[in-house]
Amino acid sequence: MDNVSETALDGAADAIAEADVLLIGAGAGMGVDSGLPDFRGDEGFWTNYPPFEERGLDFYDLANPRWFDDDPELAWGFYGHRLNLYRETEPHAGFHLLQDWAGEMTHEPFVFTSNVDGQFQKAGYDREHVLECHGTIHRLQCKEPCRRDIWSADGVEVEVDEETFRARGELPSCPYSTRVARPNVLMIGDYTWLDERTSRQKNRFDRWLRGIEHSDVVVVECGAGTAVPTVRRQCEQTATRTDGTLIRINPDEPRAPGDAISIAAGALETLRAIGDRLT
Repeated sequence: MDNVSETALDGAADAIAEADVLLIGAGAGMGVDSGLPDFRGDEGFWTNYPPFEERGLDFYDLANPRWFDDDPELAWGFYGHRLNLYRETEPHAGFHLLQDWAGEMTHEPFVFTSNVDGQFQKAGYDREHVLECHGTIHRLQCKEPCRRDIWSADGVEVEVDEETFRARGELPSCPYSTRVARPNVLMIGDYTWLDERTSRQKNRFDRWLRGIEHSDVVVVECGAGTAVPTVRRQCEQTATRTDGTLIRINPDEPRAPGDAISIAAGALETLRAIGDRLT
């Protein structure tokens, strides 16, 4: 934290201490401190998935629903590995720090995240107060889809060859059509994603926003970049709409509008530094 302004950390702690309610925004950078892969840039992706470098495939190439038609073993090698990894990963202490701060406030917090890993629910957050704007890898749907149903991935096991990152054996399938299933995740150029679950989450989020209009709001945004700016935009909009304070934590893209608090560091070390000041 050598390059982080003490003033910024003090200001963040003051804003949290004075707030009635907390909105947590989270992008991929939130999971890095839990040991999850950093997909920022081709080098970060290929370090974790070297066989795809040989084929010249990057994250955006693979995060495409066409693979479930063209090469389902490749598709499920990529998503099956991630599903297994997310199941094994424990949320870092920063998740619980945010929970503790929110517990001192008047209103229940809400989480707005582009992550599909389910880490907030695993950390014990209220499932009714999480909006996963890109869906979740822990739910499945038909690749077509043959009907507008999604179902739990609990109990679904995908064996992945660690040398080739291709799936082996039986692939997850739709219980209605027996076609290959896919995760209920919004992919690149995705016209078959079923968004009903996320739409219900958004309805709950909109009701929550209406309920906090006259509250002192603090928005803590962790690891949300500009490549997919959904989380950043929502956090900025919420802070503006409620006249609240935005705290943007991002080691590479900390730029923030107006009088927001910008901290160029990782999520966990920053949350701990703020926590030290709160205690």
